[in-house]
Amino acid sequence: MTIVTITLNPCIDKTVSVAQILPNCKLTCSDIGAYPGGGGLNVARVITRLGIDVSAYWTCGGENGRRLGQFLDNEKVRHLPIPIAESVRENLIVQEASSGNLFRFGMPGPLLSATERAQWLAQVRQIPPATQYVVFSGSLPEGIAPEWYSELLRMVPAGIRVVVDTKMAALRHALDVGVYLIKPNVRELEELVGRELTDDAAIEQAVREIIDRRGAEVVILSLGRAGVMLATRDGLERISAPSVHLRSKVGAGDAVVGGLLSALSRGMTLLEAAKFGVAAGAAAVMTEGTELCRSEDAELLFRSM
Repeated sequence: MTIVTITLNPCIDKTVSVAQILPNCKLTCSDIGAYPGGGGLNVARVITRLGIDVSAYWTCGGENGRRLGQFLDNEKVRHLPIPIAESVRENLIVQEASSGNLFRFGMPGPLLSATERAQWLAQVRQIPPATQYVVFSGSLPEGIAPEWYSELLRMVPAGIRVVVDTKMAALRHALDVGVYLIKPNVRELEELVGRELTDDAAIEQAVREIIDRRGAEVVILSLGRAGVMLATRDGLERISAPSVHLRSKVGAGDAVVGGLLSALSRGMTLLEAAKFGVAAGAAAVMTEGTELCRSEDAELLFRSM
């Protein structure tokens, strides 16, 4: 396999639409759907759609875990469930038809026992050494200490590049371990450096600090609709996002990571791969709910950049 994704706290994203969200009212829901969710699973779904070899490792428990596995099978995503006693969580995404706004309700997720945490450590240690990239993406389950997350990162076999897309204490601990690539947004970057970043110069300085202290070799800083900033020891590059019709921003960041790694696996340079990642993220914005990107849209947008 080329890429392994790690999803410690997956979910089923349940999506509904209501005419308008009003307090103290019983709201009638329509357009009900359910999709696999969790950062690493979304990244694996994108990579699979782009035709690259990937295996998704994920925490699996309860009836929701069984359903989630079926969703992945239906999308032909190769995956390895790590069994736990408690159930996978279910998140709720509500679209307000009158405004077009999305309201996202995230649940904390299951508790992992000491035995289940040990199983995760053993599984990551056994990732095939021929793997090029391991992607740790998404939130931590309820009660997981960031120190354990550091231990898990250190279990990745030598020679495999580690990509991390998470937040807060988990992301800080990843930088302490030292990884190949991180993908924060500006708010998360502020949390990492402990100060407000009020202009472009401050943002660029903060990114350079992370690279200079060898927390990460590459920083892909998400700038929302403006695209991303690609930062390495060799310099900074801003990549503008293509202009597309916005349907849903859910999963766009995961599509950036999936597109980037797919392109690297195909032999593109880091700059080309980052552009393809931005194209994949823009393609995800064009789809409803958590459907993520279509390969043909990503390729078309990339050629137009």
